[in-house]
Amino acid sequence: MGLSELEREKEKLLERIQGLGDMRSGSLSVRYQRCSKSPCVCDDPKHPGHGPIYSFSTVMDGKTKIKNYKLGPELKKLRREVENYQAFKKLSQELIAISRQICDLRPVVECKDDKELMELKKTLERVFLKRSKRKWTRS
Repeated sequence: MGLSELEREKEKLLERIQGLGDMRSGSLSVRYQRCSKSPCVCDDPKHPGHGPIYSFSTVMDGKTKIKNYKLGPELKKLRREVENYQAFKKLSQELIAISRQICDLRPVVECKDDKELMELKKTLERVFLKRSKRKWTRS
């Protein structure tokens, strides 16, 4: 595929991402839970437990948060948002792959003369030297 075709694909992916709507990261699960009270029906080993319980789990500030939902419009909305996020992740991976191909095909802009080349080298040395100094001072 040529550069122009890849750029068109990239634009299409960006449009699809933009059209996704609200999204939220996390996962939905259905579970059953035993209350462990001896007179309860869930105490029977053949009983699946109380439920179904619809749980949404997500990581916020490094901690897992879990919230339970009941069947209804709120759960339907949440399900759509989680599905949109999964679609976003898939489209983002495709976008990165296409972008990598575009980067490989896009020509390098050559320096006009030696003076411009020397300035570029100095700038790059300063940038990379700053980064490497930061790594050394962290140790």
